[in-house]
Amino acid sequence: MQSIAERLMHNPVFTRVYTGIWRPLFTRGFSLGGTETLDYDRALRAYLGRPGERQVLDVACGPGNYAVDASRGLTGDGRYIGLDFSASMLAEAQRLLSTGSRSGTGSRSGPWVFVRGDAHALPFGDDTFDTVTCLAALYLIPDPLAALDEMVRVTRPGGELIVFTSVRASVAALPGADLVTGLSGLKIFGRRELLDRLDALGLTQIEQTITGVGQYVHARKPSAGEPS
Repeated sequence: MQSIAERLMHNPVFTRVYTGIWRPLFTRGFSLGGTETLDYDRALRAYLGRPGERQVLDVACGPGNYAVDASRGLTGDGRYIGLDFSASMLAEAQRLLSTGSRSGTGSRSGPWVFVRGDAHALPFGDDTFDTVTCLAALYLIPDPLAALDEMVRVTRPGGELIVFTSVRASVAALPGADLVTGLSGLKIFGRRELLDRLDALGLTQIEQTITGVGQYVHARKPSAGEPS
């Protein structure tokens, strides 16, 4: 049975609300009213936009929140691929990018492609992408650790994985929090849960930044011959 969150993500009306109102407020909520998440998000967007001929995969991309930023510095055959299971989210991404609403610069095209697919079985070969992201979405995926395994699989040796998701903090441990998250389908990860999984998968340079009840995790897949 689909959770409440999963059903909403497939609803075209909610897709518009999510894009313009829900996601900005929800993202700020990770900092419990502070600005840490927004500050890190700005820095991440600048980092994703650095120049280079990279292949970028954005898992559970929603309405293409990071498409313009992640595409800005791509050169040569570099490409951004946004993948989502929700057809309405992908339609909204195409609409916003085709009209220029996402960039604010008028109608434009870019080195981006959107694909409908399942994060539990990514439709790409092993060692394909230089950068794989999953931003503000892993907590909605039914089997998130299996999806994380898939993201690592398609990351190229020497490539990076960047995740922004929930983390268990004092407010998330309050009585009733587990019931709310269980009913909504939102998962709250333990502080070491993702780090230990990535370590077991052989990733290195694993860094975690906690902002309230959110966490940014950045890790690298060792290059060939590099010790894990």
